[in-house]
Amino acid sequence: MDYKKLSELIFPNVTVTPEELEEKYPKRELPEGARVTRFAPSPTGFIHLGGLYQALLDSHLAHQSGGVFFLRIEDTDRKRLVDGAIEGIINTFSSFGIEFDEGATADGEKGSYGPYRQSERKEIYHVFAKKLMSEGRAYPCFCTPEELEAQHERQTVAKADPGYYGEYAVCRDLPLEEIEKRLAENKPYIVRFRSEGDKTKTVAFKDEIKGELLVPQNDNDFVLLKSDGLPTYHFAHAVDDHLMRTTVVVRGEEWLSTLPYHLELFYALGFKRPQFAHTAHIMKNENGGKRKLSKRKDPEAAVTYYAENGYTAEAVKEYLWTLLSSSFEEWRRANPTLPSSEFKLKLSKMSISGCLFDMDKLNDVSRNYLSRLSGAEVMALLDSWAPEHDKALYTLMEKDRAKIEAIVSVGRGGQKPRKDLTTLKDVFPYVSYFFEEHFVPSESEKLKSPDARAILADYASVWSENDEQTEWFEKIKALAARHGYCPDTKQYKADPTGYKGHVGDVSAIIRLAVTGRESTPDMCAVMKILGKETVIKRLLAE
Repeated sequence: MDYKKLSELIFPNVTVTPEELEEKYPKRELPEGARVTRFAPSPTGFIHLGGLYQALLDSHLAHQSGGVFFLRIEDTDRKRLVDGAIEGIINTFSSFGIEFDEGATADGEKGSYGPYRQSERKEIYHVFAKKLMSEGRAYPCFCTPEELEAQHERQTVAKADPGYYGEYAVCRDLPLEEIEKRLAENKPYIVRFRSEGDKTKTVAFKDEIKGELLVPQNDNDFVLLKSDGLPTYHFAHAVDDHLMRTTVVVRGEEWLSTLPYHLELFYALGFKRPQFAHTAHIMKNENGGKRKLSKRKDPEAAVTYYAENGYTAEAVKEYLWTLLSSSFEEWRRANPTLPSSEFKLKLSKMSISGCLFDMDKLNDVSRNYLSRLSGAEVMALLDSWAPEHDKALYTLMEKDRAKIEAIVSVGRGGQKPRKDLTTLKDVFPYVSYFFEEHFVPSESEKLKSPDARAILADYASVWSENDEQTEWFEKIKALAARHGYCPDTKQYKADPTGYKGHVGDVSAIIRLAVTGRESTPDMCAVMKILGKETVIKRLLAE
């Protein structure tokens, strides 16, 4: 076979050489040890939590090493494209504080290693497909979908491995004359890779996460170019990651099954292979077992779920870090105030088996994160979240922003801040009783006795909104003593005889009357925020 002639026959219009492309896309000038990573989604719908997980890892690896993180759009499957998906991808990551140094943008691209949309790189792929064909490592295949399906059925019956290899690779050794004839008849074709592997042999490979692996050699003549001339993922990612000078390819472990394709392809193309880091799946408990988090079954699989349910971007990222690295939680305990971007990630510390998604753990992380913020910082989050996700809260913010900030500021700071808020969705029920239109009086039996009415009337006569904590509590203790309650809880526990109850019981009656709730932040602060008119009105309400 004259492979040079065959390559000219299939690619008559390709005049650019691989050497010219190597010159156009030179090695990046970066510090030693700098990593170049990419996030390369298909614009086919919402971002999966696993995509955010991967992008967080990619971004961190690049930026902690002084490298580059870029966005490449793998849009060669034209039937699955979704309008606006690219903008959605960029906006989603931006909302999580993940920015791309270069790559596709909503209205174009930035960077010197583009185009960053694979649909615009068709000519580049053809240059390297022609190179492979001229060297006898690629060939045209004229098999129809129906013929391939029939072949697959024969393999199933014969209990043979599926694929296009050996006796099943019927177009592999077509004579040049036959190829010319079929081309003259305008027969559609694809371009396949000609494998030289032996599946009975193995290749040693080091994965940056999973460590040393032995994988079988590839013997499958997989597809390089589809009938429309656009590449498959296998071919495109090899060409793109080489020319864009990617140093680490982070991807899910589902790609391990086709890793033999990629190892042989990089070798055949003469490319230096990047490091591969295959991440474990995010798993979920179900019926006593575990399964992969599913786009179809699990609403929490969609990144949009978290904003809709009041989880902050930082809390979600913080939680993902606990899945990414076994060292993160220890680091966080030692560095409670540092941003997660300061964490030094080691791929060797990542899980090699499935990471278990735990909603309770996420809630705990979110609660702790919100507790560390100041009231002003909580308000800043609400400013961007509430208009879209909580209209009732946003209405209250417009009505009296200062009051809400005062409320959410109670109990913050110090070594043991309050942890009343798990998500931003909790803010409205947390603050609603401060507003008359949302206040619901308590129906507790504790408020229905004559004793309770007397306590509340007495307290209304002595309470002052100018009281500070010490004076406020001294008045509560004096009130308790006047009405037959022990003013000291420890004393009451030591000898409860002769008392109706203790000072805590009196505080509970006041709390129920003023807030309608059994549990609230510090009542001295709460009553100051409510103001004299409201407090007296609620204390004396029938």
